[in-house]
Amino acid sequence: MLRQVYGRVFTPAGWLMGAVAFDGRIRELQSLPYEELVRKAGTSNLPVILPGFIDLHVHGARGVDVMEGGDSAQTIARAHARHGTTALLATTMTDSIERITQALHGIERVKAAPAPDAARVLGTHLEGPFISAQRLGAQPNCVATATLQQVESLHAITPIRVLTMAPEIPGHMELIPALTALGIRVQIGHSAADYDQTVAALRAGAAGFTHLFNGMTGVNHREPGVATAALAHGEYAELIPDLAHVHPGAMHAALRSIPRLYCITDATAATDMPDGTYRLGTQSVHKCAGCVRLANGDSLAGSALTMDQALRNLISIGLDVGDASNRLSRYPAEYLGVDDRGVIRSGACADLVVLDEQYALSQVFVEGHAV
Repeated sequence: MLRQVYGRVFTPAGWLMGAVAFDGRIRELQSLPYEELVRKAGTSNLPVILPGFIDLHVHGARGVDVMEGGDSAQTIARAHARHGTTALLATTMTDSIERITQALHGIERVKAAPAPDAARVLGTHLEGPFISAQRLGAQPNCVATATLQQVESLHAITPIRVLTMAPEIPGHMELIPALTALGIRVQIGHSAADYDQTVAALRAGAAGFTHLFNGMTGVNHREPGVATAALAHGEYAELIPDLAHVHPGAMHAALRSIPRLYCITDATAATDMPDGTYRLGTQSVHKCAGCVRLANGDSLAGSALTMDQALRNLISIGLDVGDASNRLSRYPAEYLGVDDRGVIRSGACADLVVLDEQYALSQVFVEGHAV
């Protein structure tokens, strides 16, 4: 059945005042005279219609963690769809290979049989165990050195679309070209690398950076690290725009420096839940006042952010709606090489969010299904 939504539509060519007609895919974009558009929309406060959000770093929601395996990814995908996320990468934690394998089997089952009202799981972001013990952040100290055979065996269970790696660990730099050849986006993160090591990793084929500024060597004018290399040379990087992980001033520096900086939630089981204690992999984390921390309170441990709030946060620090939308939809899709999501154009998946004048969600469609 063909549906239509009316309002101010953000397309790759700019804003269209009109209608989007769709079933599972977008069939037509139609420009309408203002008076007709107001009549069909039923209001002069025209809705804003954006591409559905694409979140490439999601650990959990609604009290559930990806590492639990089973159908946990389905619960998480449903919860995030209610906040406008129409596609995501289920993200694992540093743990034993056995537990990671169990989680990947669960992710694949959900990816293969998605619920109509859930965000589509496009694959996995493997965040650990191939990271530095010096930059664990909220990751447990179960780090390991990657081998090509090991990654290939995990990749055979379900597609690893993104893999976070510390390139300074012996053997990792040499792996980057082989992992890239498998179609995996290697990201530098949870890393104690210096500037030169980071630049060498980019030259070897590393494509991005995991939660920029967090879990990495920083910006120091005499001892530059991973973050400095990202600002100097990065084309893509992910950033958590919850206004707690990164100060708005640092966000603006990154936005000015990295052409296709995109935003992620790093959401945990505490997302969409009241304050309290939850699981992040094998660790206990505590949600309080909108932030999620390790039980000792010393370190931020993922977030409780949702993508609709990420949009509002980006707008609040001065981004226009189109720029914010690109960083939540178009750029993450481009990063994965996905050409039929993240944009509103004829033939693309009908992944749409409809927002009011305050940028609160009023409707979400995942491949044309109303959430």
